[in-house]
Amino acid sequence: MKAMFNWSHSLIVALLLLSTFSYCQIDNPSQKAEIEFAAKEVISGASTCALITLDSEGAPRARAMDPFPLEEDFTVWFGTNSNSRKVTQIKNDPRVTLYYLSKDATGYVIISGKAVLVDDQKTKDHYWKEKWKDFYPESRDNYLLIKVIPHWMEVLSPTHNIYNDSITWQPPVLRFEHVD
Repeated sequence: MKAMFNWSHSLIVALLLLSTFSYCQIDNPSQKAEIEFAAKEVISGASTCALITLDSEGAPRARAMDPFPLEEDFTVWFGTNSNSRKVTQIKNDPRVTLYYLSKDATGYVIISGKAVLVDDQKTKDHYWKEKWKDFYPESRDNYLLIKVIPHWMEVLSPTHNIYNDSITWQPPVLRFEHVD
């Protein structure tokens, strides 16, 4: 009986250590690199992402967006109409969440951050997709950029052997150190 207790006790301790490591803020550089790589693959493979803002009552509002390619530091850019509801919501509360679903629908990336509205013409010219010209037929006067500066990101990607905690289902979280 004592041998059984020692074996099961060791297994429980090992599982607890593994599960704690998997959902804590990642400090291990090699695991951080693996998670960042997986996140970039999920994000680049997703055709759209959901941008979630908060309305005036604090309720989340989600919409599909067509982001520009991800920047190296996980900053994300979007183009939008300056008269859209999301712009008003971001002006009232810049906290946003982005949700990317992996191509095979088995994993995802969530980025939580701060949205900044950018109306600089040079930057708007840089972040423009020709396929959007039908949305702005007369001019791009109503074209505005949304820059999302990430605060933290969680990643689940069985394809990349990145799993959530077996008890809490919390995936690994990376925190970013941006100066806003």
